[in-house]
Amino acid sequence: MAGGERRTVFVTVGTTCFDALVMAVDSPEVKKALLQKGYTDLLIQMGRGTYVPSKVSGDATLQVDHFTFSPSIADNMRTASLVISHAGSGSIFETLRLGKPLIVVVNEDLMDNHQSELAEELAERKHLFCARPQTLGETIRAMDLGTLVPYVPGDAKPVVTLINKFLGFPVD
Repeated sequence: MAGGERRTVFVTVGTTCFDALVMAVDSPEVKKALLQKGYTDLLIQMGRGTYVPSKVSGDATLQVDHFTFSPSIADNMRTASLVISHAGSGSIFETLRLGKPLIVVVNEDLMDNHQSELAEELAERKHLFCARPQTLGETIRAMDLGTLVPYVPGDAKPVVTLINKFLGFPVD
């Protein structure tokens, strides 16, 4: 890294409790994968979770910090080099609008998880990477940011069609 440039990974669970995601990013495996990809800082927004991540990384070169809530996480997203997010549509689309690389981690504990369908559809379109808590390290190691296709906001029809199909409404 030329000139000691900081590359921050911002993790958000939104207003939910998603301890499985916080535990996954706190694991030595994920921290090592982030370091190998050249990231220097890990900032975790842990929401209503009870698991408190360690501020110590196995390697002193990854700076780790965490907080529960903030009035706005937009600044954290704007300054991040990579965002790792729960599958909430607000967090997904805010990150994509900012043009930030995104890994969406699906919470498999949620019932009727429509969020996973949205995340998987956007991953198929190459706008983001999709993972589960147990596959996050592998996803980070395998990801190639050059394969991502920028999300162009404006045409909501494909997303509306997907949501309508999921909800059982007629699709044009």
